[in-house]
Amino acid sequence: MEAMDAGKQSFVREHVQPGATFYTDEVKTYVGIPEYDHEEVTHSLSECMKSGVHTNEIKSLWPMIKRAHRGTFHKLLPKHLGRYVQEFAARHDLRESDTLEIMAAVVGNRVGKRLRYADLVADNGLSSAVGS
Repeated sequence: MEAMDAGKQSFVREHVQPGATFYTDEVKTYVGIPEYDHEEVTHSLSECMKSGVHTNEIKSLWPMIKRAHRGTFHKLLPKHLGRYVQEFAARHDLRESDTLEIMAAVVGNRVGKRLRYADLVADNGLSSAVGS
């Protein structure tokens, strides 16, 4: 296994719960991680979906996050990356909703929740540096 493949597999082990299923296209980097179920589609064989498995959602979510990085946020700090991704996943899930449905979802998801400033700035072990 190449060093890059080992690095990507260690990333999966660090950030994905054992026993989870993850979905990819035919990239072989993720084949053979025994702690996880792995499903893949083979685009080179013109597969778009196989037994309900596809990568279409991430292929539309990822560009949206990249556009926000270039246009709105400019810097996505590691410390808050999870919050950014959750926000854009929620936006992605609501992309076909009308305005009233979006407003109801946003308000409904906030009931009983708040992010205190102390929690926002608390150390979580990730960098809050603004470097490139």
